[in-house]
Amino acid sequence: MPIMKAAPELELDVWRLRRERYAKLQAQMAADGLDALVLLHAPHVAYATDCLPRGADVTHVSATRPVAVVLADQTQPCLLGGDPDGLDVNPHPAVWPDIEEGAADLGAQLNAILGQHARGGRIGIDLMTGAMRRTGVLSGAEIADAANTMAAVKLHKTIDELACIHQAQVRTSAAMATVQEALVPGVRRSELAAVFLRRLREEGIDANMIDVIFQPMARRMADGPRTTTGHLAFPTWSGDPVYAEGDLIWVDAGSDYHGYASDFGRTWTVGRWPTAAEQRCFLRWLVVMNAAYEAIAPGATFAEVCAAATAADAPHRPDGDRPWMPHFYLVHGVGIESAEMPFLGTDNGPDFDAAHTLEPGMVLVLEPAIWDDGTGGYRAEEIVAVTEDGWIPLGGGHPYDPFEVPR
Repeated sequence: MPIMKAAPELELDVWRLRRERYAKLQAQMAADGLDALVLLHAPHVAYATDCLPRGADVTHVSATRPVAVVLADQTQPCLLGGDPDGLDVNPHPAVWPDIEEGAADLGAQLNAILGQHARGGRIGIDLMTGAMRRTGVLSGAEIADAANTMAAVKLHKTIDELACIHQAQVRTSAAMATVQEALVPGVRRSELAAVFLRRLREEGIDANMIDVIFQPMARRMADGPRTTTGHLAFPTWSGDPVYAEGDLIWVDAGSDYHGYASDFGRTWTVGRWPTAAEQRCFLRWLVVMNAAYEAIAPGATFAEVCAAATAADAPHRPDGDRPWMPHFYLVHGVGIESAEMPFLGTDNGPDFDAAHTLEPGMVLVLEPAIWDDGTGGYRAEEIVAVTEDGWIPLGGGHPYDPFEVPR
């Protein structure tokens, strides 16, 4: 039986969420020696202002790109463009930073807002478009990369951020329960995606974070898509397949709740129960998950969690491979991005994993994958948050049907 705990009751206080995020931003700016932040990456803008990104055609999205400005000595941000949704964030006219005219206009607005900081201050910017570079936006200031600043504030979640992730996962799971019922021989991927998106709206969610994946997996790697390194390829399916009885489906999806992501992963079968060999892959996956759960604690190194997961599946892996896809990771974080720090078991290598430790407030998405060439395999995802004395699950749990959990 997997070591899964009961999900806690997490109630969201939106106003506290906004206040605490802004305080974290200003504290990190002080630590990094920044007079101001200029943020163009949509999740970063949402973090600073709660101006959530809207769904848009990627060929037109830059035409109305919102920009957030955070000053070290101001109690609220400025929002250039975008819809403040009634929030008191001091909105300004829209800008178009991806074209020369718009970048020049952005420079004028930034100079007016930043004042003396634009001439000799230290400004963190998370994204510089080509037009911004060509027009010399803030050429009088010292420009710093804001990536490290934003990574630091995103790494440890507040209780309200945990509540958002928890609710995103609960609602995504509810939608996926309906999708699984619709997965029958003859149905198309587009039909399943439509069911998912409709149910998300019914669950009060307006945006999915990624294009939902229902990938039919070949039983042998030689028969399916392959990576350039020769490893298992997932996710790759982008067409509109018609699912047939007997298919083995790997599922991946995410949604957005108040700007925070869920991450749902499961393995399903079409029109049948799992074979005995497939069930054995699932049971191996459970063993790996339990080993990882037992290793997760504040102060544990990333390497210790990876080692525990690897050792748990070692009897089935004489070649020493690890029980996750090498072009992915054993664990990734989730928050305002569908994948963000911490990352465990990546191609950063063992020195990276040994140098970093788990800390309270980190959110972990565990996604080991078991593959048995000729059988197929099993993959699923679970989300936990590191606490002062261990970890708690987020998302309320979702059944592993049609795979059987031992009692």
